[in-house]
Amino acid sequence: MICDTGLWMKMSLQDSPLKAVQMLWVNLIMDTFASLALATEPPTEALLLRKPYGRNNPLISLTMMKNILGHGVYQLVIIFTLLFIGERMFNIDSGRNAPLHSPPSEHYTIIFNTFVLMQLFNEINARKIHGERNVFDGIFANPIFCSIVLGTFAVQIVIVQWGGKPFSCAPLNVEQWLWCLFVGVGELLWGQVIATVPTERLPCLKEAGLGLESGEEEGEELAEDEEEIDCAERELRRGQILWFRGLNRIQTQVSFDRNSTFNCYHYFLTGAHTDTQTFQPEPSLRHDTCAVCLR
Repeated sequence: MICDTGLWMKMSLQDSPLKAVQMLWVNLIMDTFASLALATEPPTEALLLRKPYGRNNPLISLTMMKNILGHGVYQLVIIFTLLFIGERMFNIDSGRNAPLHSPPSEHYTIIFNTFVLMQLFNEINARKIHGERNVFDGIFANPIFCSIVLGTFAVQIVIVQWGGKPFSCAPLNVEQWLWCLFVGVGELLWGQVIATVPTERLPCLKEAGLGLESGEEEGEELAEDEEEIDCAERELRRGQILWFRGLNRIQTQVSFDRNSTFNCYHYFLTGAHTDTQTFQPEPSLRHDTCAVCLR
């Protein structure tokens, strides 16, 4: 979405509001820092309540695609609104009519700052990807996430206020910062609106490259997954039953050999048959491993 936004801005204007160094910082936030922050989320007991994913399920679920498209629409609307009427909203000089290589403008700095803050607050939304309402649940249990978010916000303040020409930023006043924060916090409110929309009411998502047929329902996928799991459990139980049967037969055979050998020696030692040549044990007790029976 960042590349598409920059391309549209470049095509409609003679200079892009987001410069190369700013794009590098945004990509660093969204890729490296966000991945590190979200990957350190500790597992919760709610993971045990969810059914496992089938091997045929898509990597991006319907809920994830709903969040991606919903937040993308919100960010594009905000950015283009600030781009074309932002100078009138804040009563500042427009950056669209500025010549190339001109000093950084407050107009484009507000766009850059708002865009970064929207990504920063959207990281909090990304902690819950299954439609949960409370995105702050357990946030303080992950100090790495909190440190990355607060550290990124602190670096953003330094870049905007003292970045100057290297970062193409002009210092903003308190009122402008508050408006940027307000739009960034709006990501959290917009996330609640997206969570309110039922995924089943958006059939267009099923045809958005998810590999699903037009008549296939999500309930059928769950049924197929459950059937696969049941087959695996049946095979596992069958193997366990066969293993126990084999073990039981071995134990029975060992016990029988011990008892029959003991009986053969008992007959021989008690003198019931003094003549070993005429000694013939009972057929049920005769076996090939006993030395007495072999005589």
